[in-house]
Amino acid sequence: MPQPHRPTRPARPTQRAQRAGGPARNRKGAGRPADKPRWGVRIAAGLSVVVLGSGALGHAVMTGLDTGIQRVDPFKDMKNRPQAGHGVNFLLVGTDGREKITKDEKREYRLGGAPCHCTDTVMLVHLSADRSRASVVSLPRDSYVELPAHLDEADGEQHGSHPVKLNAAYAEGGPNLTVRTVENMTRVKIDHYLEVDFTSFMKTVDAMGGVDICTAKTMHDPNTGLDLLPGTHRLSGGQALQYVRSRHVDGGSDLGRMQRQQRFIAALIRQATQGGVLLNPVKFKEVSSTLLGSVRADKGFGSEQMLALGQAMRDFTPSSSEFASVPVGNPSFPVKGIGSTVKWDEAKAAKLFEALREDRPLAPAPVPGRPVRKQPAVPVDVAPSQVRVQVENGTRIDGLGTRVDSALRATGFDTTGAPGTGASRQVKRTLITYDPRWDRSARTVSTALPGSEMRAVPGQGRTVVVIAGADYRKVVEVRAEDPYQGEFGVVTGDQVVCGSK
Repeated sequence: MPQPHRPTRPARPTQRAQRAGGPARNRKGAGRPADKPRWGVRIAAGLSVVVLGSGALGHAVMTGLDTGIQRVDPFKDMKNRPQAGHGVNFLLVGTDGREKITKDEKREYRLGGAPCHCTDTVMLVHLSADRSRASVVSLPRDSYVELPAHLDEADGEQHGSHPVKLNAAYAEGGPNLTVRTVENMTRVKIDHYLEVDFTSFMKTVDAMGGVDICTAKTMHDPNTGLDLLPGTHRLSGGQALQYVRSRHVDGGSDLGRMQRQQRFIAALIRQATQGGVLLNPVKFKEVSSTLLGSVRADKGFGSEQMLALGQAMRDFTPSSSEFASVPVGNPSFPVKGIGSTVKWDEAKAAKLFEALREDRPLAPAPVPGRPVRKQPAVPVDVAPSQVRVQVENGTRIDGLGTRVDSALRATGFDTTGAPGTGASRQVKRTLITYDPRWDRSARTVSTALPGSEMRAVPGQGRTVVVIAGADYRKVVEVRAEDPYQGEFGVVTGDQVVCGSK
């Protein structure tokens, strides 16, 4: 098995000098060596590393931070837990708590709605045993789950196992039931629990001085107030919250939102590792104090773990982090009394979580000499991997539906793999029906099927339906700004942060 790649630590003094405006100038005459100021930078950086890296001074910097942490006991009375693997696993939960947000912030960032007291975001974060890699797996909030038997926090009654969406686990049983549910589904043992609400998220981002986000197109969501033009933006805490919450800026809906959240975390890691946060004791304490003072965490996570995490990340680069979402089998699985849920692809999901348990990279290194697949030629707005497609055969040509489904899947579309028979068997021109809310996804499918006809069907839902006609010849390969590749749709941080190629 190939060993995880440990990125070479960049020469920090050189990078810091470049960020300061290039080579240092001789300000006191030609007799002084031109590069002398660089030694000052090196000494300062070295002292900062010593402060954070040495036990006594490091603990002195972090003294007193534990007192502000709100404690929860997510592991109380838990039995039959998965076996511990290698590395450390965090369950990062984002809730919609907004009790401490000011009236002005609620108005500016569109946060006036009533909270659901459920999880808005659920991520499984794995830090490798050698501390060279962080793997982040997003769990769709609408995932179909079977809750274990539990005591309902709302009504105080004992409930048996029953199906819900994943975000309802928190509403019924808080952190404890959320951890139990995730462990049951993934068989990954959770070591630490971190819960972030809207307020703590905004405060932490502001303490870091904001985070740089790049967007290739206009992003506008009237529900959250997000309004970004193409380019690079330094987002404040409130703006960052709009960015990670928005669900109506692309055809991917929740999938697109999860990928934006992953892009944001990649940018956050870059800001921490290359923006001086980890090398500046005062800044590191400020950020740590803000985070620890505004999150809820298990009693085993505190200033010592925060310091160890900071030390582990000192050698991180954006490529040290990798991101994936749980493979989905059915993105619109109906459940009576619950509505449409997201059903995981059980076989692929099992392989993904096995990799986490065994401390393996989710995206194996490329095999030397293996040809890289050529990128498709026709650009589209929405990546085919984000478009769910149902194919129907609208002709009497045997096997046409299967051919079209296979060709679309080979091009990257998320097809159902179960083509059906259309209501009419006399379709001459291939027809694409779609819900107007997912019109950009439909245009991606139309680009892949030149000459096809598009027809809006309000209420059809996320899935785009292709009724193959007698005119079908082939599927044209399309591409979008979508670096998510591989069996688990993995992307590394350097592929999604500003300045990546």
